[in-house]
Amino acid sequence: MPAGGFSSVTPAGVEFEAKITPIVIISCIMAATGGLMFGYDVGVSGGVTSMPDFLKKFFPVVYRKTRNPGIDGNYCKYDNQGLQLFTSSLYLAGLTATFFASYTTRRLGRRLTMLIAGFFFIAGVVLNAAAQDLAMLIFGRILLGCGVGFANQAVPLFLSEIAPTRIRGGLNILFQLNVTIGILFASLVNYGTAKITGGWGWRLSLGLAGIPALLLTVGALLVVDSPNSLIERGRLDEGKAVLRKIRGTDKIEPEFLELVEASRIAKEVKHPFRNLLKRRNRPQLVIAVALQIFQQCTGINAIMFYAPVLFDTLGFGNDAALYSAVITGAVNVLSTVVSIYSVDKVGRRVLLLEAGVQMFISQVIIAIILAFKVKDHSDDLHKGFAILVVVMICTFVSAFAWSWGPLGWLIPSETFPLETRSAGQSVTVCVNLLFTFVIAQAFLSMLCHFKYGIFLFFSCWVVIMSIFTLFLIPETKNIPIEEMTERVWKQHWFWKRFMDDDEVADVTNGDIAKKNGHANGFDPTSQL
Repeated sequence: MPAGGFSSVTPAGVEFEAKITPIVIISCIMAATGGLMFGYDVGVSGGVTSMPDFLKKFFPVVYRKTRNPGIDGNYCKYDNQGLQLFTSSLYLAGLTATFFASYTTRRLGRRLTMLIAGFFFIAGVVLNAAAQDLAMLIFGRILLGCGVGFANQAVPLFLSEIAPTRIRGGLNILFQLNVTIGILFASLVNYGTAKITGGWGWRLSLGLAGIPALLLTVGALLVVDSPNSLIERGRLDEGKAVLRKIRGTDKIEPEFLELVEASRIAKEVKHPFRNLLKRRNRPQLVIAVALQIFQQCTGINAIMFYAPVLFDTLGFGNDAALYSAVITGAVNVLSTVVSIYSVDKVGRRVLLLEAGVQMFISQVIIAIILAFKVKDHSDDLHKGFAILVVVMICTFVSAFAWSWGPLGWLIPSETFPLETRSAGQSVTVCVNLLFTFVIAQAFLSMLCHFKYGIFLFFSCWVVIMSIFTLFLIPETKNIPIEEMTERVWKQHWFWKRFMDDDEVADVTNGDIAKKNGHANGFDPTSQL
């Protein structure tokens, strides 16, 4: 999501001298708490929406249906547009905030943008925890969404700019890992607060989001801005001093000159979105947009948003539902760690295709069990089948977490050329948040109308995205970004027809030849 940024242009095979300094590690850990906040917001909403006291106060219609399933049946008891708006409003606000965050990231810097995100998060947490009516609750979620928009714009870019090249990929996935840890933390909190008597457990769940919000805010006050950002804003001496500090060496002149040159080239491109639509950039744009749509159409966010609600619908009971959500959250974290170690060894395509098979099989099995065992007015699911459903959902979550989760962000970040990278990443995050909103707003209604068929619906999408991967997504493992055009796009059986050698990018003072080199990009949430 690094809209408005640029990255260093490094010659093929060259790695600048850099130590892994304490300031880099601390800065990255502090910044990555933005992912922790995002993950917590994703995970906490499903938990509180399954708490009777919360439903009784804000959604009395849903509360009555959960108390008496005979009214609407198992699958439809949570079908309520207001309840879905509570979850989805965060992502719509995040989508809108992204456009403003693009400006602040470029003009004010990554650090100040993270600080703005922290303030939005704190304000949203206060309103949510103290909410007296639905309007106050939704407004708090909107403020949290603004925080998501600003944090997701600045944090991944900050991480990829401040980290030494050799550990940049791992630190990018650190953001994604923090998202999954946030989801797990929220599930554990929900499990504990659901047992609180007195009707205020949900306030504690929403209020504890203040911990990662404060960590991000304090972190933004303590860290230094990235050298890229300082140089981009014309503060060359300060940028050079910071570069020397974070690299732990005085031999920073080659990297500094590359950053200055990258800044100059990035500023020459006055119409990056217009360049993005050119024929030679179509492969990267199509793949980036498709990956974001497919990522949401796996059904992962529907499951992570509404895990407790979903398990309760399947007849687990409230306590068991929250417990099952904790299990899936833990699987999500562990599988993301698997991704960190495997992505550069087995490759992107292998992970995507293997996950497609795994997700398809698990969703079909879940659908079959629900079709025969969970009717509109059936009693609790038999224990053996309940365990099998949890195992299959964990199988599905693990496949996503080491494939479509991190790779949905990694692949676009390493394929866009320098002159369109900012615009490309901006489009990537906007499409992702848009479809996240759509799925969040529609899922409970789809569950009501499709019933067990909801899993068959998502499994059909998994087949489509696996076919797309097989034929149209090239392997980018171990290929330097500056060689992507020659070694990937011009060699691909389909995309090579879009690589016209005589086409060049438009700039204000003439044309510049294609220049695809830039530092390894970013990852992000997600998750989600």
